[in-house]
Parts: sequence; structure tokens; C-alpha cells
Amino acid sequence: MQETDKIWMNGELVDWADARIHVGAHGLHYGSGIFEGIRAYATAKGTSVFRLSDHLKRLENSARLLYMDLPYTIEELRSACFELISVNGLPECYLRPIAFYGYGELGVAATGNPIDVVIMSWPWGAYLGEEGLKAGIRAKISSWQRVGPNVIPHAAKATGVYVNSMLAVTEANRAGYDEAILLTADGYLADGSGENVFVVQGGRIFTPDLSASILPGITRDTVIQIAQDLGYTVIEKNLIRSDLFVADEVFMTGTAAEVTPLRSIDDVEIGVGPITLEIQEAYLDTARGRSERWAQWLEYAPDPVQTPAEA
Repeated sequence: MQETDKIWMNGELVDWADARIHVGAHGLHYGSGIFEGIRAYATAKGTSVFRLSDHLKRLENSARLLYMDLPYTIEELRSACFELISVNGLPECYLRPIAFYGYGELGVAATGNPIDVVIMSWPWGAYLGEEGLKAGIRAKISSWQRVGPNVIPHAAKATGVYVNSMLAVTEANRAGYDEAILLTADGYLADGSGENVFVVQGGRIFTPDLSASILPGITRDTVIQIAQDLGYTVIEKNLIRSDLFVADEVFMTGTAAEVTPLRSIDDVEIGVGPITLEIQEAYLDTARGRSERWAQWLEYAPDPVQTPAEA
């Protein structure tokens, strides 16, 4: 991770090295936190944060699912994101808002603990590699199941939920693969460790619906709308692992991963197909302001961002 100048912490800008929490913070011990991953892109019109308000609304929804009352409104957090981008001089960056139960009591119940809210920003390239965006990645079906909807609120982007993802992707990486794919307890396709999954078969696009314990991805929603506008039929339904192996194309979506093709799964070669690349191009053209077709998703910084060299 490349360090930047400032971090927004509980309403104040603090130096990167000074953004600290107490070792007794509830969120550290019990994973009682929520977060978002958001990308800001440099465009011809200035810095644009892709679907910023939608990400912050999901953060608010995640908080409700963890019985957490955020001490800041969506608009206050939106302004803080732009302020942080400006002060760090990053016209293109990754934003990480996180809220967690802080230092107070260390019983399992978080009642009475303060809620800390932090926003970080730093430069981050292609999550699964530039080559992965072009040539696809290798994935492995994980031995770890996706957590069930009545085990933990999978619709929340909660810090504790990601132990499930961490185990899956670490297992895959140790076996020589780039990413993991998790199945539900019933054997249905869920998602990757940090991405949603799409399957292309016979010109139609399939993806698991929310009942498969998946995170309701912002990029997933974006891609569904883009694909439908491009004339493709998108079907949300239960999928099984065999659907992956006989697919014409498979790709993953996420804020960090953007639209990444899967060239093989469990060493079954799939390759990178034209529909995936068409959607990938449409998505990146939209996020980078090169297309006006879905320009409603771009939220521009109110003031031009100067890089340190320009300041």
C-alpha cells in the first residue's frame, strides 16, 4: 500500500502515521465493522468518484444490519471523500471508508461503545493485475463455503464477514491460483473472495441472485444495467459449479477488480470471450468519462484536484 499524506478520521484530517486506534477497540476483537471500496478516476472533466452516493448508501445499510448508528450523514461522508481526494492530491485513487465499534467495553455486545469512522485514500492499480484484465485470471473452487444468509448478514459489507473471503483466497493463492470462487452450503455458486461472478452461455448472461449469500455489488448492478442496455439478456438465478465449466465465458466484477475475465477454473480452460471484453470496455469507458451513455454514475469533485507537482 502506498502511503498518502492524510486520512480522514472522525471528522478531522490527520497525518497517515497518526491515524491510530486503541488495541482494545471492539472492532479489532470481534470484526464489528463495516466498510466500502470506492474508485475515483481521472477524467477529462476532472476527478470523478464512480457511484459514490450508492456506495455510501450501502455503507449506511450495512451499518443498520450491524445495529450501528453512523454519526455522519451520507452527504457529510461524501464531502469528506472529496476533501480527502483534494488534500492528498490524488486525481485517481481508491477510497476506503470504514466504520467500527471502537474502544469502550470488550464484552461481545457492542452496546455503549463509540463508533469510529475513517476514510483512507491511496493509489491502487488493477486489483488482479493489468495482465489479468486483458488475458484473464485462474480461479479455484474453494473448499470454504460462503456464509449462509441466516449465519451472518451477507448483504452487509462487514469486516468480520471477510474472514470467510480471506480463507478462500489464501487457499487459492497457496495452490497457485489468482482467485477463489465460493459455493453455498447447498452447492450453488456464490461469489469470489471480493467479487461477484457472471457466466455467459449461448449469448445470455447469468449471475447468482441475492439468495445465494452474495454481496449486492455496486459493480454487479452497474454491469447488469450496462449489459441490458447493450441488448443482452441478464438472468439472476441459482447456478451450480458445472455451469462454470461448460460456460462460454466467465467474468468477475467488483470495484477493485472492475471487470476481470476468468480464463480457467480448476484448470478447466474457458478463455476470454467477446461479450466479457465488450462489457469491460463499456464499464471502463463509463468510469473514466470516455462515454456519456451512463454518465449519471459519475460524481465529480467540486474543485479540480491538483497533484503535488502542480501545487
